[in-house]
Amino acid sequence: MEHQGLIKGCIAGKNTAQHELFKLFADEMFSVCLYYSPNRTEAEDTLHEGFIKVFQNLKGFKGKGSLKGWIRRVMINTALEKFRKKSPLYVLDNENFEDVEDINSDSIISNISADDLIELIQGLTPQYRAVFNLYALEGFSHKEVAQKLNISEGTSKSNLARARAILQKRVKEHFYVSQKEING
Repeated sequence: MEHQGLIKGCIAGKNTAQHELFKLFADEMFSVCLYYSPNRTEAEDTLHEGFIKVFQNLKGFKGKGSLKGWIRRVMINTALEKFRKKSPLYVLDNENFEDVEDINSDSIISNISADDLIELIQGLTPQYRAVFNLYALEGFSHKEVAQKLNISEGTSKSNLARARAILQKRVKEHFYVSQKEING
């Protein structure tokens, strides 16, 4: 099992092992936390809370699958717990969304940095962001998303559709502004 010595050190409560584990995975897990947080400060809080849970529950890691995958799951669950405490989910039926064409242009996508994309996702309402992240980024089914967020499958589907429409519109707006600045 990879990282076995590090895991044993963390379970034994050795600060050096815990620090090493944190350094090894913190950057990647921060990216995960950013997907579920409205801003960097909230993502940092989630990261720290998540690592506290990792250290408290590391005895429960049985080595089935990767340590990174297990830590990632802890981070996602921590973010979802915070989300559920702060953000009641609503079905927003009365919102009017403009019809947005699908984005198929490679030039648009290639001109958006990962940081810009994260910022666009963070700009979604909490319920849209959670559904979008779980379904589109983490690969959960609508049934699984519904269970994790205590919503119906229909709400999951409609929130995903709305999140995608908003993101597509914002990507196009971002691209238009970027092109104007370049050509300006």
